[in-house]
Amino acid sequence: MNAPAWHEGERALQARAGIAERMAEIGPRVLRHHMPEQHRSFFAQLPFLIAGSLDGEGRPWASVLAAAPGFAHSPDPRHLRIDALPLAGDPLAAALAVGAPLGLLGIEPHTRRRNRMNGTVEALDARGFSVEVGQSFGNCPKYIQAREPVFVGGAPAAGFGPRLEGLDAAARRMVRAADTFFIATAHPSAGNARSPAEGVDVSHRGGRPGFVRVEGQGTLTVPDFTGNTFFNTLGNIALNPMAGLLFVDFETGDLLQLSVKAEVLWDGQEVDAFEGAERLLRMEVLAAQHAPAALPLRFGAASLSPFLEATGRWPDRV
Repeated sequence: MNAPAWHEGERALQARAGIAERMAEIGPRVLRHHMPEQHRSFFAQLPFLIAGSLDGEGRPWASVLAAAPGFAHSPDPRHLRIDALPLAGDPLAAALAVGAPLGLLGIEPHTRRRNRMNGTVEALDARGFSVEVGQSFGNCPKYIQAREPVFVGGAPAAGFGPRLEGLDAAARRMVRAADTFFIATAHPSAGNARSPAEGVDVSHRGGRPGFVRVEGQGTLTVPDFTGNTFFNTLGNIALNPMAGLLFVDFETGDLLQLSVKAEVLWDGQEVDAFEGAERLLRMEVLAAQHAPAALPLRFGAASLSPFLEATGRWPDRV
């Protein structure tokens, strides 16, 4: 790739971690402008994808698209075709337009495989859309809870309900019980990117049930554990604090989307108090919306990631 592998936010955090030189060498090798055959076949076997997009105000949102396996397929290494459309009320529905930036995450929880693909919408029709690859790269299996999805189909869900300004009781319960969520972030120039690195990204976060702490009217605090050191998510947040979260109830198919303002806490008593945390991500909830039983998938019981053995739980007092 002729464009820089990492943008300035990612490079700054890699430098802070003392790995800038190593990541400058690794980046061009692992970030591709095409999908290798392994990634192309992987996306084609999935019953769902996670997508990150920008709304009309430039705020990132995280969404899920689901259908029978094969709904996502790659006609050539530079493109991914997705034969599915978002639910009514999902910000992704309004975001889909030719040239719009998207982040995509293919994740297979029961095998703990995941691949990322960030790009732009190239075509859109009544059945779905096509994305041109900007960056394609694999991710490590850390912190993925192994649970196997089953596609149950059924009538299309009604979509998302009214948008709330904060967390209601149902949202609080869902967040507090979660062992997984997905987070969409974006470079400030994502709507007019100069390189593929300056796009939208969507990623996975996992922990023991209860790893997302909920306080006050909607303050979320999440431990950030050692990962692949790409700093895609945190590098975006360093430049643009807006983010979108997606929580999934894997038993009922309920979805919860949140728009948040995020900051990274690098040290202090709270960081020290959570075993295994290298830093904390603190997020203020700005908006929330529910879609009950909207995901046409149901998942088996979870086997927690073995990497969580090196992490703790929130103490009663910090």
